[in-house]
Amino acid sequence: MKFHRSKAKQCPLNELIFSALSQLQVLRYNPRSIRRYQTVWRKLLIYVQQRDYKGPLREQLIDDFLDHHDIDPRLPVGTNKGWKLHAEYAMTILWHYSRFGYFERCKQELSHLKIPASMRKSFQEYKTYCEVERRLKPVTVEQYMRQVLLFLDFLSKRNIKHFNEIRPEDLSDFVYSLSRYRRKTVSSMVSDVRGYLLFLFYKGKISRDFSVCLPSVCPPDKGTIPSVWEKELLAQLLEKIDQRSPRGKRDYALILLAARLGLRSMDIKTLTLDQIDWDAETITINQSKSGMRQQLPLTDEIGTALIDYLKHVRPESRYREVFLKLRGPFKPFSDENHLHAIVRHWRAVAGIRFRSPQKHGLHSLRHTLATRLLEEDVPFSLIADILGHASMNTTMIYAKASVESLREVALSIPEVEDVQCA
Repeated sequence: MKFHRSKAKQCPLNELIFSALSQLQVLRYNPRSIRRYQTVWRKLLIYVQQRDYKGPLREQLIDDFLDHHDIDPRLPVGTNKGWKLHAEYAMTILWHYSRFGYFERCKQELSHLKIPASMRKSFQEYKTYCEVERRLKPVTVEQYMRQVLLFLDFLSKRNIKHFNEIRPEDLSDFVYSLSRYRRKTVSSMVSDVRGYLLFLFYKGKISRDFSVCLPSVCPPDKGTIPSVWEKELLAQLLEKIDQRSPRGKRDYALILLAARLGLRSMDIKTLTLDQIDWDAETITINQSKSGMRQQLPLTDEIGTALIDYLKHVRPESRYREVFLKLRGPFKPFSDENHLHAIVRHWRAVAGIRFRSPQKHGLHSLRHTLATRLLEEDVPFSLIADILGHASMNTTMIYAKASVESLREVALSIPEVEDVQCA
């Protein structure tokens, strides 16, 4: 018996692009985004017309087009400017559309995802299993369920209504369909779906262990270099925060916790008044990522900033979290809020520009602290304790950031001719 699968769009390139633009409108992309994709695809049409190419979209054609315009996918996002900034992703989703007949937004509304009727019960059972038997944290369960929903929605789009209709090539196509995400994100998503398939197999929902059919996606082990702020730029950021305003008082204290103590955004958001011991001058937390209990010093700088915020800004509230939103209802930050907008706002106020593309959210301040401690010859074991790393291997990645900084300095020194001694 044959099962329906999404068919590739083997139509002429101009028709493919017209159809893809229609898909953008169906997915309610804003006009500005549509114009960006349209610009890239129009240049692709010009490129093929100049070469008198009349065939369908091919991977080699995409590579040649990007190479022709000096667009290197291996370079960090932000390296290219203008229309080239979005060229690689625009070509990725066009290729996805040509292969599967559709593409999705990276940020999808869960309410729009569809689960085949026969699979809904197993989905709920897996959620209960994660909550009750594995005792995972709510935020982790939510992440797992989102990835499984994306997988089940993919099956639905291929008209797969029962688990026994799944074939190994469907799993390969699912992984390929995730090409719009970063490699590290895809690796995490595949891992979560693999756990779901294992659950189905051990519960007898499927007769074959399909988890082994999922292609492995292994990002380079610690392959990326942590983004680190230069000392002068971090000092400039802190100096430009308006500590006279309510927002400035709150954000200054919040940013100091990341920059001076290396706290993650989740640990900052969940920090409660009860975790601050003013007499002992300590802050004690249970790390959201590892669950490890960690005690950190409440320095004069951080203590003064926290008192200023608590005394003059933070409203009376039933919530015990230290940091609350500034507008009513005065609630803590949501799990989805990574506090990136806070750093972005004050970075714009300070007029900070980085020498090369890098990440500049709250987590980059944690990276900066680790790198500065390393440069001050603080032992790796102590840095691991400060950051709450469960493994020393995690701490070792900051050595690369320090080496990269030295390389940039070396490259800025004028070349000197070698002098050979007789």
